[in-house]
Amino acid sequence: MRMTFRIVLLAIFAFTLWFIPPPLSIVPSTWHLFTIFISTIVAILFNIIPIIAAAIIALAVSILSGIIEPAKAYAGFSESFILLIVAAFLVSHAVHKSGLGKRLSLHIIRHFGHSTLGLGYSVVATDILIAPAFPSNTARSGVLYPIIYGLAHDCGSKVGDNTQHRAGSYLMMTSMAGLTISSGLWLTAMAVNPIGVGIAEKMGIHITFGSWLLYAIVPTLIAFALIPWMLYRIYPPELKKTPDAPLKASVALEHMGRISRNEWITAGVFVSMLTLWALSGVFPIDKAAVAFGGLGILMATGVFGIDDFRSQGEALSTLIWFAILFGLSTQLAEQGFMNTIAEHFTHYLSGLSWVTVYVLLIAVYVLIHYLFVSQSAHLLALFGIFLSVGVQAGVPGELMAIMLLFATNFNATITPQGSSCNAIYLSSGYISARDIYLYGGAVTLLTFCIFLLIGTPWILAVR
Repeated sequence: MRMTFRIVLLAIFAFTLWFIPPPLSIVPSTWHLFTIFISTIVAILFNIIPIIAAAIIALAVSILSGIIEPAKAYAGFSESFILLIVAAFLVSHAVHKSGLGKRLSLHIIRHFGHSTLGLGYSVVATDILIAPAFPSNTARSGVLYPIIYGLAHDCGSKVGDNTQHRAGSYLMMTSMAGLTISSGLWLTAMAVNPIGVGIAEKMGIHITFGSWLLYAIVPTLIAFALIPWMLYRIYPPELKKTPDAPLKASVALEHMGRISRNEWITAGVFVSMLTLWALSGVFPIDKAAVAFGGLGILMATGVFGIDDFRSQGEALSTLIWFAILFGLSTQLAEQGFMNTIAEHFTHYLSGLSWVTVYVLLIAVYVLIHYLFVSQSAHLLALFGIFLSVGVQAGVPGELMAIMLLFATNFNATITPQGSSCNAIYLSSGYISARDIYLYGGAVTLLTFCIFLLIGTPWILAVR
């Protein structure tokens, strides 16, 4: 009964918004698309209907109402980075099934397993260290996910038996949050970073690999110190101390014996995939094709069987909802909705000090990510506009550019669809869409404060 009432309220909200005259210069069709998109987000945020159901309904309404052409609505299904998510998710299952994930997780537990908090820090530290070689946070999530999945299982935390909050939920959320700071620490850790640097270069603002690292290192290290601890406090694992875990891990490794055939094959495929992903920033290598190639080898060698493929319904679910929301968000950007909103806000900035304008622009840039499914789409749609407005208001160009680029990364956990890598963690079942909105939002607020209050004076001091 309560669910029906919430659905009725959602329908009333959507219909009311639909018939409100469009503000600014937004055309009716674009306003209707925004109504569909924001109603979908509300349905997900308040857990009114499952995320895949909300996405499918949004797709159907958008096409049947004539707001979006079918080809554009379905365009997300052909995006390589979305296909990469699915393939990486399936490969990670093979890593777990073969025993390789378990072996890796046992080695981590043996060294850092005295507490769940220690495991959280070790996962993020691993991500930070490998990030410069991987120009994709999605690719890195494919590396980290099977390890975390194995850690959760070895801590007795599984999905489906009400033990997911024992350790797995915390570890998944911490790793997902860690990706937002690792992506901002290195110029080469995220595909859109060099794109933003290129846009800034055309405006006479020069950012090098070295200067990027110098600007990022202090706020990133502070964020690294605080994020796992904060999540440990507000999203605590039920399992806190694991004093016997290192010894148990050592015993379990002895029982596992030597690395099996399937582990060797999986390790070889995995290392090859990582190498090709790392080289994709230098050579024209499609990351999704690499993932599918690795999956094909695992299937051909029997490591990942047809039955395993059929059992992974989460991968299909992820493909559907993420592709749909990406398509809707992209269409909002193409129809000028994002630019109109951004340009409207600039009219209220005249007469303000550059410091005030700087803070407001970064805050709006972060908050508007609620409407984006892709960090790439966000940057391409708004980075140039926000940078131009800031520079015209007197904000130092290098400071404005680098902070917008940092924000493009640290705002990724603000929604389940805020980054493509979020989909992998959400599909695990350890965390829900509502968890990401609440605790991912808290992480975004924390990193926003760190980069603005500590990062800003640091950048001004060393530039």
